[in-house]
Amino acid sequence: MKHLLAIAAATAIIGGEAVAQEFPAKTIEVITHAGNGGGTDVTTRMMMIRARRELGTDMVVVNKRGGGGASAMDYYLTQEPDGHSILTFTIGHSATVALGKTDMTLDDVRPIARGTDDPQILMTRCGVYDSAQAFVDARKEEPLTYGTTHLGGIDDVSAFMFARKGELATPKIVPFEGGGELATQLVAGAVDVAVLNLAEAGSQIEAGDICPIVVLAPERMSGLPDVSTAQELGIDANFSTVRGFVVHADTPDDVAAKIEEALMNAMGHTVYQGFLTSVGLDSTSVAGSDVWGNQLTSMQADMDAALRELGFIE
Repeated sequence: MKHLLAIAAATAIIGGEAVAQEFPAKTIEVITHAGNGGGTDVTTRMMMIRARRELGTDMVVVNKRGGGGASAMDYYLTQEPDGHSILTFTIGHSATVALGKTDMTLDDVRPIARGTDDPQILMTRCGVYDSAQAFVDARKEEPLTYGTTHLGGIDDVSAFMFARKGELATPKIVPFEGGGELATQLVAGAVDVAVLNLAEAGSQIEAGDICPIVVLAPERMSGLPDVSTAQELGIDANFSTVRGFVVHADTPDDVAAKIEEALMNAMGHTVYQGFLTSVGLDSTSVAGSDVWGNQLTSMQADMDAALRELGFIE
């Protein structure tokens, strides 16, 4: 009996090694919550250009829209933990988890790599404020109207927490359907301030209609070297539109390591780096599982606390 058990155990180990060595054995699905052409969708597809070569298999995007990422996350929980499905995880997913709109928690996934770290930027019409400090001083006198995309996400959390941490007047929030519409309405004067990413208002910035006034990040952006950060103003408010990739928590270690190596190589390639440059970012956006994992944990904690403080969570 002991002899038979030993043979069975050895067979299982050899079989397991064979499975790991064969990965990938089929097409890899990369699941996103965004529609075609959205920032998350584009980031995912740009990563895949070289990743499919690194992994030696085809990769396809599976768009599962709805519920602020809940549909994508709940769908992902039904997939096998064998590495043949990857989930694109964003700051919006953290909000959905915090609000309890999905069955997923961070314990269900393991980090692989971060693809973008795109700071939130407070933008105004050009010529209204002489400096970032003048903007902050104006907010001390009276509340300003902020335009955001939707409610209960990174945009309005950024606006509220910037005000709270800077001891400024509570902003009045006006939600819009998307960044493009918000940028247009800021120029039209419908709101005083817009919470946007650099790429969302690129054309209006180039035209001199919209001016970035404060970057909500620890360091200045390479694409906006003259724009002050919240930290420089003495306000500890760091918020980014983050996009990265995770797999099932039960994915075998060697498979997860192979995926991470492939994605890091793919996003280090000039093709992906050129994409980052085109949206005002740089190589610091890309990070491995250690950095990405720590950020996921802190991002979730910050989102939980912010939404609770703002009354979205009882």
